[in-house]
Amino acid sequence: MRAAIYARVSTSNQGQDPHVQTRELGEFCERRGWTLVEYVDIGISGTKERRPALDRLMADAHKRRFDVVVVWRFDRFARSVSHLLRALETFNSLGIAFVSLSEQIDTSTPTGKMVFTVLGAVAELERSLIVERVRAGLRNARAKGRQLGRPRVVVDAAEIARLRDGGASWPQIARELGVSVGTVYQAARRLSKNLPD
Repeated sequence: MRAAIYARVSTSNQGQDPHVQTRELGEFCERRGWTLVEYVDIGISGTKERRPALDRLMADAHKRRFDVVVVWRFDRFARSVSHLLRALETFNSLGIAFVSLSEQIDTSTPTGKMVFTVLGAVAELERSLIVERVRAGLRNARAKGRQLGRPRVVVDAAEIARLRDGGASWPQIARELGVSVGTVYQAARRLSKNLPD
C-alpha cells in the first residue's frame, strides 16, 4: 500500500516541530509495510482550508498516487467537521482509505466506515440547524419591521448630469459622490428614461 502522511504545525518558532507527527506516522506506516510520501505544512493555521501541502495532497489523491491518507489527529488535517467530511467523501469516491492515529479511525475497517457515516449525519444536522437559525432570524427581523438587505443608496441624478456635462468620467463622478461606478451608471440610466423625448 502507498500511504500519504499529512502533518501541520501552526508556527515553527514556538517549539512546534512537525517531526513529532511525521515520526509517529512514519513508524505506523512502517509497521504495516506501507511505502509513504510526506506532505507537511509549517506555520499555517488550521482555520485555512487552502494550504500548499494539503492542496498538493488533494491533487495527488485525484491522480491516485496513494491508497491511504494517514494523519496524526483530525485537527491537524481539517479545519471543521464539514471540511473533514468533504475530504473523506472525496477519498471514499477515489477508493482511498483515511487513518487518524490519535482518534484510532481507519475508514478501511467496518468500524471506521460507521464513524464516517455518523460524521456525515452530524455534519448534515449541523447544516440543517444553521439554515433553520438563519430563517428564524430573518422571520424575527421582518416581524419587527426591519428592512432586510443592503440599504438603498440615494444619489442625486441632477448632480450626476451636471458632472457628466462638465466632462467628468463615470469613475470620477463615482469618486466625487462616494458611490460605485455601477450605482452612478444606473442612476444616469434611470434619469435618461424619465426624460421627455
